[in-house]
Amino acid sequence: MRWLHFILSHSIFIATCSVAMVFQTSQLLHHNINPFVYGFVFFATLCSYNFYWILSKLAFVPGKVRADLLKREMTGVLLLLISAAGLLYCLYRTALPSFLIVTAGLLTIIYAMPLLPFRVLHFTRKAGVLKTILLAFTWAYVTVLIPIQKSYDALSRADLFVFSRRFLFMLMLCIIFDNRDKHVDKIRGLHSLATDLRPAVLTGLIYIIFAALFVSNFLYAGHGITFYQSMALQVSTIALLIVYFFSAKERGYLFYYFLVDGLMLFSALATFIAGI
Repeated sequence: MRWLHFILSHSIFIATCSVAMVFQTSQLLHHNINPFVYGFVFFATLCSYNFYWILSKLAFVPGKVRADLLKREMTGVLLLLISAAGLLYCLYRTALPSFLIVTAGLLTIIYAMPLLPFRVLHFTRKAGVLKTILLAFTWAYVTVLIPIQKSYDALSRADLFVFSRRFLFMLMLCIIFDNRDKHVDKIRGLHSLATDLRPAVLTGLIYIIFAALFVSNFLYAGHGITFYQSMALQVSTIALLIVYFFSAKERGYLFYYFLVDGLMLFSALATFIAGI
């Protein structure tokens, strides 16, 4: 099981899930995507997540401990460098529009701001609601808008439909993780939807998001999505709600980093099978 722990703890699995989300985008929008775009999204996810986790560990330890911590995290640092190199190579091979890359980079930096070692930026640690929304939006941006490579004014109704559904799907996933981390976040002075909203309000929000996903899925016919693909998306939405209920109790490492993250892979696989 050590290899599985390595894949999960170093964000290799979630990077694979991001590729699956890009593939789902291609299926739903009938868009041929350059193979190097898949590579770019994989390495970009791997790079940003390892960067964030290393930064999060360094941000809350004394300066004298940071050097030793970096030594213990050399595997993560090495993966960060490898993924950065892979990201740049795939970017070179795809020639993605610069405005898409710059925007994605800015979204990543803004999300990491609360962990940066600058006291002047610590006010961002209180932006709990925005933090969760920003992460979900970034996921939707990277897995929908970057792969289709369209300018914002050229986006079709189908593009916006898939983007909005991806955002809501990822928002539910992000809330599950926020709920898990709320006690640690409170100790560190970080805010999220789970720390800023009462449990009953948070559950109500989950119901609203689920209802929006469930109801909007019946509009599939006007956006180029087949009936069977729509049913696959509906099954994924219901599975996400079920997992949210299971997350109400304390769960282990595999539950979150394999089952919860794996819902992205499950959704993409279900859509693919439905489209055969």
